[in-house]
Amino acid sequence: MSPTASALLLAAPTAAPLLAAGAYALTGLRTRPTAAAFATTLTEARQQASARGYVVVAETPEPVQVPKRHVRDWAGLVSPAVILACGSLLATDVVSSGPRRAYSGLLRADALTAWMLLVVGSVALIACGSAPAYLRGERDAGRASEETVWRYHVLVQAFLAAMCLAVVTANLGVLWVAVEATTIVTAFLVGHRHTRASVEAAWKYVVICSAGIALAFLGTVLIYYAARQAGIAEAWALDWPTLVARADRLDPAATRLGITLVMLGFGAKAGLIPLHAWLPDAHSQAPAPVSALMSGVLLSVAFAAILRYRVIANAALGIDFTRVLLAGIALLSLALAAGLLLAQRDYKRMLAYSSMEHMSLIALAAAIGSPLALAAALLHIAGHGLAKSVAFCASGRILQLTGTARIGRVRGLIAAAPPLAGTFGLAIVALMAFPPFSLFASELGIARAGFSAGTGLSWATAAALLLVLLAFAALATRTARMLLGPGMPAEESPSAVWALGFGLAACAVLGVATGPLTDLLRAAAQTIGG
Repeated sequence: MSPTASALLLAAPTAAPLLAAGAYALTGLRTRPTAAAFATTLTEARQQASARGYVVVAETPEPVQVPKRHVRDWAGLVSPAVILACGSLLATDVVSSGPRRAYSGLLRADALTAWMLLVVGSVALIACGSAPAYLRGERDAGRASEETVWRYHVLVQAFLAAMCLAVVTANLGVLWVAVEATTIVTAFLVGHRHTRASVEAAWKYVVICSAGIALAFLGTVLIYYAARQAGIAEAWALDWPTLVARADRLDPAATRLGITLVMLGFGAKAGLIPLHAWLPDAHSQAPAPVSALMSGVLLSVAFAAILRYRVIANAALGIDFTRVLLAGIALLSLALAAGLLLAQRDYKRMLAYSSMEHMSLIALAAAIGSPLALAAALLHIAGHGLAKSVAFCASGRILQLTGTARIGRVRGLIAAAPPLAGTFGLAIVALMAFPPFSLFASELGIARAGFSAGTGLSWATAAALLLVLLAFAALATRTARMLLGPGMPAEESPSAVWALGFGLAACAVLGVATGPLTDLLRAAAQTIGG
């Protein structure tokens, strides 16, 4: 592949969502003062005047009918398609020819980059594909206007751009900036509905994640300091391949403290202890497609950053340091998630704690660190992203149909809305790691790798499996209550579930065979296997 083609493929995943965000912003600004809005305002003013006893001389005109712009909702599928296409082409290239760099080394694609781009594009396709039905429901219920809808599209596209930049950059400073940008953008998306609960969740999200990102910033500064002390030039002191190649020269004390801060900081964005408290509130209050993106890929993008730093730490400090740190964080997070799942009464918060459970398993796989464990972790990232995005998008439609997020108040979904209930139930089945879904294969791989890694990790893996069984029981009993029993039939458009069917099918196919992705998965595991 030519250098120009490589540069285009590396820039397009970030540029396409940014261009889409700009187009949405310009369209929204141009159509904001519509004739329909003016006529409706005039009508309301005259009605208020009549109610106060004033005589209205002119007859109230009929509001001007402006065509609905729902085509704009479907245009959001363009950027996920571009991300998927770029990820596919880069995957083919890096497997055969090795990593690609562009723009003076600022952007770089290796097998992990291509894998994460495929995950981001797939989950974004599900979320953006389910958005039109969700937004139509919000419009019909009076909870969304044309202004809030175009603002939603602008923020979602900016969110995708920030995540793609975090994936394709080779500079750890730019990586930090991109992850921080996701915090800023998603804060507005969490508070999108402007209710008291959503605004409170947005503030909680900003405060906690900002604290985490501040820790990650301090850790990045310490890694930069260690690199400069090791004689690495200023322009390359935060370049990931350079740091990996010269990690043995880094000062151990500064590197140890820096890696700890980075893992705690980015661990906050990944939903891991101790800065995890934002996750259930933000996921339960954000619009359903946004919750799908946050749980399906934002957590994984943050953990991909941890995987990058893990390679540096292992080369500089040995594998025991990150192994103990990640295993401890994984088990504590998993224990907390399992306990909170058992006590959960809100199905969107239930899904949020399920995300915490699965990110803990990925952290445990990273702690084990064998090629099998790392390949299983990457497969788990993909499977969790697909299944959780389906579950969250389906939960948003359930909330619109029932008007409640309380598990105890939802009954008979199978009788009321069979297609929606079917996709939601199958998504939960996938999250419980039943075959043929890919989470079964990935959890089996993590268990095999853990039991063959040594005494300490064998006990940690056994404890993790017991906690997973508790989470399994909680998900099974609460989902069964929602799906079974008598229910009143409700109208549900087939267009609302097509994207969810795509996600379930992809998750099932990955569980049976990775096919052409096998070489990419192995190469990605080798990339982070240091």
